[in-house]
Amino acid sequence: MSAIKTEWLSNVKGDILAGIVVALALIPEAIAFSIIAGVDPMVGLYASFCIAVITAFIGGRPGMISAATGAMALLMVPLVKEHGVQYLLAATILTGVIQMVFGVCKVAKLMKFIPRAVMIGFVNALAILIFMAQVPHFVGISISTYLFVIATLIIVYVLPRFFKAVPAPLIAIIALTAVAIWGKVDIGTVGELGAITQALPSFLIPHVPFSWETLQIIFPYSISLAIVGLVESLLTASIVDDMTATESNKNREARGQGIANCITGFFGGMAGCAMIGQSVINVKSGGRGRLSTLVAGIFLMFLILVLGGLVVQIPMPVLAGIMIMVAIGTFDWSSFSYVRKAPKSDVIVMLTTVVVVVITDNLSIGVIVGVVLSAIFFAAKISRIHVEHDSINEADESINQDVVYRVKGQLFFASVEGFVDAFDYEVTNAKIVLDFTDAHIWDDSGVGAVDKAIIKFRAGGNDVLVRGLNDSSERMIHQLAVYRDPNAGLKSH
Repeated sequence: MSAIKTEWLSNVKGDILAGIVVALALIPEAIAFSIIAGVDPMVGLYASFCIAVITAFIGGRPGMISAATGAMALLMVPLVKEHGVQYLLAATILTGVIQMVFGVCKVAKLMKFIPRAVMIGFVNALAILIFMAQVPHFVGISISTYLFVIATLIIVYVLPRFFKAVPAPLIAIIALTAVAIWGKVDIGTVGELGAITQALPSFLIPHVPFSWETLQIIFPYSISLAIVGLVESLLTASIVDDMTATESNKNREARGQGIANCITGFFGGMAGCAMIGQSVINVKSGGRGRLSTLVAGIFLMFLILVLGGLVVQIPMPVLAGIMIMVAIGTFDWSSFSYVRKAPKSDVIVMLTTVVVVVITDNLSIGVIVGVVLSAIFFAAKISRIHVEHDSINEADESINQDVVYRVKGQLFFASVEGFVDAFDYEVTNAKIVLDFTDAHIWDDSGVGAVDKAIIKFRAGGNDVLVRGLNDSSERMIHQLAVYRDPNAGLKSH
């Protein structure tokens, strides 16, 4: 009960006001994303309503906003173009099912494999994309458009210093919309993006054949949507965690996203996921609990049903100004210091993530590229293996060896070439000791490299002994090597 009170009732005023701001900002984005996907604007609006309301109750991150998103819309374009909106709805339902399975399988564990450099790149790329998306709404249009953007930024940045009872973005929307309407200012409005139908979503079953062929059509899109949606949602949850200094249940979030998408498909909405921009607006406007997400969804539908005629008159430059504020607040300005101080490999990963996301306009692709690049750099870093050798004078007389080779480092597929080339195979009729006290053998490639070195030494009439293996390396040797007892000497099959 205490958890419910904390998540729902600990910040009622702040959550309600923040939810209203988010709902107003959701409308133009939902319409724009619908246009990108090639469907009616109401498909995106219904999706935003359903997903926001459902995730408010069953999502794992209180205060995070989920709705229709641009990244998901881009993936839908070919499906809608080739097969129509009914197949999109079916794909949305299947997307939800896949995400629920991922949540049950605890997919959130994969978050630990995303390096900090990738996270920084993700956040910065997102800020750049948010800003770039606003450019068409105010650049090169008219002087009045520029004035409305500037006025919006002044209100959202200056007003909070003197008045904090109501979120500044909400005041900016109401005040400047009134100015535009009463002053009959010739300026772009939300209504120019698409028509709003004042009707509730209704339950429907996608009108597609229930066949193997349909599954073959929608499954590739659904798996892509599921992965992209979860990547963005879990990363956004982590960002909101940091902004609010709280923790969230990522696996519950994955399941919640899946249930929300599954239900949304039955109510005429397209698949969605967490929205970093709207989540930042929510947090910066004072939203912290689940109530803010619920209010955002319900007030969005209230705007559509009751105030649709007024909503379409909201000036786009005002909403663009608010999103510019979000972009500025989202960008990690400490990145400039990070570039100077961080290891070059981390800087490359961060910058690559930013560039890939901006070029592809796809956050998930950038994250995947960043993770892969980090893995490559890490493998290259730990693949440096060192082999030092001692002469007869330093040898253990009880073993009576001639040369001791001390191996230091990690022996695996990326380091085997350096390991094999590190020995002097010109030695003949000597006793050779391979000391692995400061080394670890990770895989079959490492075992194969040890075998190869031993074979080359034995070809010169040398006796070879392995010592210093840790338990894991010794088990690997016993299972895979051509010899079985490294402590008793090397015996080939």
